[in-house]
Amino acid sequence: MIDRLYRASQQGAEIDLIVRNICCLRPGIEDLSERIRVRSIVGPYLEHSRIYRFGDPGKDATYLIGSADLMPRNLEERVEALVPVEDPAIRTHLDLILDLCMRDNQLSWQLNYDGTWHPARPRQPARGFASVPTAH
Repeated sequence: MIDRLYRASQQGAEIDLIVRNICCLRPGIEDLSERIRVRSIVGPYLEHSRIYRFGDPGKDATYLIGSADLMPRNLEERVEALVPVEDPAIRTHLDLILDLCMRDNQLSWQLNYDGTWHPARPRQPARGFASVPTAH
């Protein structure tokens, strides 16, 4: 999977990965992974979304959700399922979740090319989101 992500970066794909804590990929290396960014959000709860979005929100993006992450145990030793999301309202909700993760400025860390982590700066919201609703 890492080699495929590297290849996609070399072919011009912009890739944002939100990982829990382990990542063997090295982002930001010229001519290899310069279009890949890796962010980890660490907090008191282990719950995290498994959302795969290929493409830009609001366009012809493909959305998949499921239980599988990209760890070897799930790619080689188990049968895991991802399901496509077709409903526009649910896609919008998934975009909101991804947007919140990318804008986090409290618990997010960014992976450097050398394998070290530094506090992440919030990314700009995904196109189509003017604001993020707050919980009451």
